[in-house]
Amino acid sequence: MLIIVVKLLLAYLIGSISGSLILGRMRGVDIRTQGSGNAGGTNAFRTQGAGFALGVVAIDIGKGALATALVYFGPPVLGVSTLALAFAAGIACAVGHIWPVFFGFRGGKGAAVWVGVLAVALPWAIVPLVGLWLLVLVVTGWDGLATILAGAALPPVVWVLSGDMHALWLASAMGALIVYTHRANLARLRHGTEPRFEGARFWRRWGRAGRSR
Repeated sequence: MLIIVVKLLLAYLIGSISGSLILGRMRGVDIRTQGSGNAGGTNAFRTQGAGFALGVVAIDIGKGALATALVYFGPPVLGVSTLALAFAAGIACAVGHIWPVFFGFRGGKGAAVWVGVLAVALPWAIVPLVGLWLLVLVVTGWDGLATILAGAALPPVVWVLSGDMHALWLASAMGALIVYTHRANLARLRHGTEPRFEGARFWRRWGRAGRSR
């Protein structure tokens, strides 16, 4: 049991390695002082561009996968499924991402981390969740709403694919954490001030192009 506690602590420390803040230091910027103030991929894209954001997302997904692999490919623990342990490590990593000990406990929102977790522990879950995220993003242009709905869909998807009750509870906790970290997005949606990624709503451009002919 002690080794599991140590691995969960290590998962938290891995999560505290913030991609946006490390890459930002190399560029001489702290994106927490720009845009929305969030140290995540969306704010990185809006303030620093696509290339920077891609590097941020790659690091954040990679650390979720690494933290999960430490537990998933380790020795089994009596009475606890490997999938549940992997999800526990994912939560620890996400907590580190959101409240990083190395960066004053001010980090990102944790969604990209969970993609890395699923890539190792339950890869087929990525297909419906990313599909839902893309659908909502393309239809509405709201990245925050797309992430919130994907987080809400996480528990039922995990249950359908695994039938693991422990994993279901942990996936529910992770989904709730994703919704919590996007509470500012929900507030802006209620007030009609949430910015859109208009570039993702390509169907509107096609429609306008068709009407102009």
